[in-house]
Amino acid sequence: MPAVVMVLIVGVLFYLGYRYYSGYLARRVYALDDDRPTPAHTMRDGVDFIPTNKHVLFGHHFTSVAGAAPIVGPAIAVFWGWGPALIWVVAGTIFAAGVHDFGAIVVSVRHKAQSIGTLTREVVGTRARVLFLLIIFFLLTLVNAVFAVVIGNLFVANPEAVLPIVLEIPLAIGIGQYIYRTRSAALIPSLVGVVVLYATILLGQALPISLAGFAAEDGLFTERNIWVVLLFAYTFLASRIPVWVLLQPRDYINSHQLFIALGVIGLGVLVGWDTIVAPMVNDRTPADSPSWFPLLFVTIACGAVSGFHSLVSSGTTSKQLDKESHARYVGYFGAVGEGALALGSILACTAGIVATTADWHAAYSDFATASDGAASNFVNGVAHFAGNLGVPQATAAVFAAVVVISFAATTMDTGVRLQRYIVQEIAEIVRIRAISRNLTVAGLVAVLIPLVLALLPGGGDAGYTFGVLWQLFGTTNQLTAGLALAVIAVWVTKNRRNPIAVLVPLVFLVVVTTWALVDNLVRFVAESEWVLAPLDAIIFVLAVWLIVEAVLALRRARGVSGDADEPEPTELTGR
Repeated sequence: MPAVVMVLIVGVLFYLGYRYYSGYLARRVYALDDDRPTPAHTMRDGVDFIPTNKHVLFGHHFTSVAGAAPIVGPAIAVFWGWGPALIWVVAGTIFAAGVHDFGAIVVSVRHKAQSIGTLTREVVGTRARVLFLLIIFFLLTLVNAVFAVVIGNLFVANPEAVLPIVLEIPLAIGIGQYIYRTRSAALIPSLVGVVVLYATILLGQALPISLAGFAAEDGLFTERNIWVVLLFAYTFLASRIPVWVLLQPRDYINSHQLFIALGVIGLGVLVGWDTIVAPMVNDRTPADSPSWFPLLFVTIACGAVSGFHSLVSSGTTSKQLDKESHARYVGYFGAVGEGALALGSILACTAGIVATTADWHAAYSDFATASDGAASNFVNGVAHFAGNLGVPQATAAVFAAVVVISFAATTMDTGVRLQRYIVQEIAEIVRIRAISRNLTVAGLVAVLIPLVLALLPGGGDAGYTFGVLWQLFGTTNQLTAGLALAVIAVWVTKNRRNPIAVLVPLVFLVVVTTWALVDNLVRFVAESEWVLAPLDAIIFVLAVWLIVEAVLALRRARGVSGDADEPEPTELTGR
């Protein structure tokens, strides 16, 4: 089947989902009302709270939630065939991610733009605050571990990409200083930054950087592991400096890279008229391969539904929303945008990397190979699409690697910084002042725990370990989504509107997440994985806790006649 056919079919489904289903959510579930001023107006301070054009806000929101995760997850999941992966991406985007992201913005806006953590305590209950902190702690730990491994693997496979990535740091700092000192808009400087970044690709090809000469062939001190250690050392330092110095200007650059990558994939598929050579359902998986159900639904988290989005939706987006109706465009359509990125990953790994089905089966011979090679398969697929547009193959490969590494590095920068906040908040609750009041100690804790996980051997096979860590990341991500959906469902129920659109994805996520945790736990115990087994067990306990809290909160909500902050809906206002 020509890959462009898949693009057209999914494009139509995404359009129908946005046109009709998000319209239903806006009118009947979330009851948007443009007559109600948003916190961007009522709490305007010109810094965090400021009314923002919906197209500009969409760009900020989309680039904040999209990263390497919707690339890597689908690139692994096509191991079971492109059919199951594509169905989950499409259905998850339309019926789960759109509901989750859209709803998180609305509920936050209706509660003075409070974060999902504060909303959890206020809407669900006091105990839920501790639950939220623990789930986010494990989510960020696994996020930082898996993306360090992704970057380390790509540095080893693409030494030409190292120099452009390193040079992006002073480039972003320079742009940040210029914007800060001149108080100018970020668009033009960041576009110049992208041009300069891509110019350094030629320099990277001339001066590839490899650490192979300093590394052992196996054991702890492999080249990838050395890169992982250096990455965490860098993120520890980066998390201590103000966000406007490095993090924000690099996000500006990467936001343009995201749209460029989507454009290259779309145009490359159209011009090259590539054929999907992977099977719709892979019936040649080894006997010891993990089952697609339920693990597919935690392997693809971002790109179908991601709890991490609720942190962005309620943390920054809700503070900038000009009108309530804009939440539909920013939240739901932002989820569609990430679904499109996941589609691009599926295309790259089924139509871009090889020309024959036999070659595809060799690239996806077992789950370990699929996991370890996921990011590289995407890079090679995008390089092929760029080659269709006339870009030299070697340069196209470095371009694709730079895109993926940039996204993953930005995620790590943000993840380590957020992890430090979470560590300090948990330490404050348990009254460990040496951590709660010391940025250095809290930062070390935030770095060392995921570093250990990233270096952890698994059955002597680094790829297998990465696949397992990725699934654990997916389960915690889906737990976070479940918690956010529970908050949304309780709020909708309190306001006497039908919560079924929220409850269906909530129940589904809770079921597949707990199922996947039990499945992995049995495997870890059987294989004597005495680090991963307790970690899985702890996350399972959090899942059960989430179920109990959600059920209790929903039962209480059914007995409430209406939220004090929320007038009864009427046909005239649509509320």
